[in-house]
Amino acid sequence: MTIQQVLLLLLLWMWLPHPCHTEMLFKRTPDLRPKRSGGRASGNDGKAIHRQKRGWMWNQFFLLEEYTGSDYQYVGKLHSDQDKGDGSLKYILSGDGAGTLFIIDEKTGDIHATRRIDREEKAFYTLRAQAINRRTLRPVEPESEFVIKIHDINDNEPTFPEEIYTASVPEMSVVGTSVVQVTATDADDPSYGNSARVIYSILQGQPYFSVEPETGIIRTALPNMNRENREQYQVVIQAKDMGGQMGGLSGTTTVNITLTDVNDNPPRFAQSTIHLRIPESSPVGTAIGSVKATDADTGKNAEVEYRIIDGDGTDMFDIVTQKDTQEGIITVRKPLDYEMRRLYTLKVEAENTHVDPRFYYLGPFKDTTIVKISVEDVDEPPVFSRSSYLFEVHEDIELGTIIGTVMARDPDSASSLIRFSLDRHTDLDRIFNIHSGNGSIYTSKPLDREISQWHNLSVIAAEINNPKDTTRVPVYVRILDVNDNAPQFAVFYDTFVCENARAGQLIQTISAVDKDDPLGGQKFFFSLAAVNPNFTVQDNEDNTARILTRRNGFSRHEISTYLLPVVISDNDYPIQSSTGTLTIRVCACDSRGNMQSCNAEAFLLPAGLSTGALVAILLCIIILLVIVVLFAALKRQRKKEPLILSKEDIRDNIVSYNDEGGGEEDTQAFDIGTLRNPAAVEDKKLRRDIIPETLFVPRRTPSAPDNTDVRDFINQRLKEHDTDPSAPPYDSLATYAYEGNDSIAESLSSLESGTTEGDQNYDYLREWGPRFNKLAEMYGGGESDKDTS
Repeated sequence: MTIQQVLLLLLLWMWLPHPCHTEMLFKRTPDLRPKRSGGRASGNDGKAIHRQKRGWMWNQFFLLEEYTGSDYQYVGKLHSDQDKGDGSLKYILSGDGAGTLFIIDEKTGDIHATRRIDREEKAFYTLRAQAINRRTLRPVEPESEFVIKIHDINDNEPTFPEEIYTASVPEMSVVGTSVVQVTATDADDPSYGNSARVIYSILQGQPYFSVEPETGIIRTALPNMNRENREQYQVVIQAKDMGGQMGGLSGTTTVNITLTDVNDNPPRFAQSTIHLRIPESSPVGTAIGSVKATDADTGKNAEVEYRIIDGDGTDMFDIVTQKDTQEGIITVRKPLDYEMRRLYTLKVEAENTHVDPRFYYLGPFKDTTIVKISVEDVDEPPVFSRSSYLFEVHEDIELGTIIGTVMARDPDSASSLIRFSLDRHTDLDRIFNIHSGNGSIYTSKPLDREISQWHNLSVIAAEINNPKDTTRVPVYVRILDVNDNAPQFAVFYDTFVCENARAGQLIQTISAVDKDDPLGGQKFFFSLAAVNPNFTVQDNEDNTARILTRRNGFSRHEISTYLLPVVISDNDYPIQSSTGTLTIRVCACDSRGNMQSCNAEAFLLPAGLSTGALVAILLCIIILLVIVVLFAALKRQRKKEPLILSKEDIRDNIVSYNDEGGGEEDTQAFDIGTLRNPAAVEDKKLRRDIIPETLFVPRRTPSAPDNTDVRDFINQRLKEHDTDPSAPPYDSLATYAYEGNDSIAESLSSLESGTTEGDQNYDYLREWGPRFNKLAEMYGGGESDKDTS
């Protein structure tokens, strides 16, 4: 027999369940000395009990898990040296699972397991056994502890923590590149046999990937795997216990592997030549079109930068890379002119912005294309010779003087005639006009620099053949100054002189202003219009002058006010001058020259209220007026209170109906004859209960015969009045004299009872039922009483 066969038989024997026949023997020894390591306790009689040394024992039992037999599984046997086989001893078991999972035969000491045990739930159980005297219940042996270990069998397959794994690896990776590691666990005992030894293998995913049997690391197995050819792979990994041998249990998991992109593809233009068109009137910055180079890569590896590297239009066009679409947008850089150039050629290059040095050998990572741009002719608007015009003119020019001329031309080959006009929104006062044929601008109203120094005009040029196509140009007109305004006093001067003033005393300093603006600046001269015996003017030669007294003492009682004419002139050409009059009051002053009073009657005026008091009184009056107005408005808008203020406040409304009419003898009551004979109504008889706004002539209707039914008659009259446009809407008729036809009891009214000649028999009332019994007794009893009497 070979060694392999021996090992196979041994392995098969280990798999088969075997009962344990280990016995634990308890034996007393004559050595009663207590051991230092032994426990010590007191018995019921107060004497010390010492742990005695045993001769020998087995302190472990072994039990196979997952027992499938129908009987209790035998564990082992306990036996004491004191057991004579006469049944005087009793074996007791305590500890983990005692009495439930493990039971012991009290007489023989045999231990059995009551149910199947799973080692993965618990690997061992600690129990205690003791033999006692069945009669005295005293222990004949000290309590002994032992362990039942559960032997493992291969009853758990390897499991992965995840059913599906997700991993990625860069494309073009070398063989053996690690992708991901998967690990399976086996709940069996790793220290006993090969039940928990797991070996990994690949069931699906070859030949692209492989797995290491011991570690579970998945690696690439093929070189240069290209994402552009295939991006997703599904790999199935198997984990098998028993070292992968036959008969082992296994579990599987799925790994989804994605090839991530690397920059291994250059951009490529789909066309070698691209044609674009653009109208010549397109403004600068207009997008002409786009070019795009495709890249099989993704993300940043597909990012492309565009640029113009050659061509005859490099200064006329620009190209901008659109990041979101990865397109190159070609735009106009300078104005185009069909008459000057009609075709441009550009060489555009597209290059990857992120190049991986590992793949330089696959390059170059750029591509070029030719872009031809055709300029299309359009009917362009007129073009002015300048972008703006500036004209200067003096304000004193005559009407109709030409201040300047604007020039424009038609850039098209047709060279149409140009018509000029002024935008009147920029010349609301119509001060200027323009010659429509030659663009000459002339004045139509006088100019005044002091009113407006600048005029900003807008001139419109349009082709005669196409008036809708126009161009505008700004024209700035500056009005130059002419000395046409005389200087005047800068402010109004309130001048006074003290009664005790002396000769040569300064009473006022004056200055002047001029609306003109000469090139050399303002220069004013001050003088008196005539020699004045009281005052004189002294020019300071700085555009100011001083007013001085020429004599001593003034009297306000004699002359209270002096008028002093002052001549102010400028030095521009032509010289302009004006005369301003100073009003000088004579006032009483103190010794320091401070004015006290200027009126002769000032001392007679009573002391009045102060300004603050007047303001306070005025505010009080305004507040009172506002209060009165608000009170009147609130009183006008106040609504009446409702009769019932709330749901709880419910009051009774009593309506009296105490008018019962006049009976049969009332000849003023309603007469049905009038209803039957409308002709009896007076033609112009009006209602007395209301006053109609307009008198209508009543429409004559034919009278109804006497045998006409009242209901039909009323319906007929109602229909006539509904269709009558002259019938007033306020008239209404309510009739309560009709009770209907075919009444079994006919009329129950007693109004006509006096007109019958014979007695009536009311016995038929008894036939109508119990509801009419009372009425039958009243009428029937009356007749009986009458007969009796």
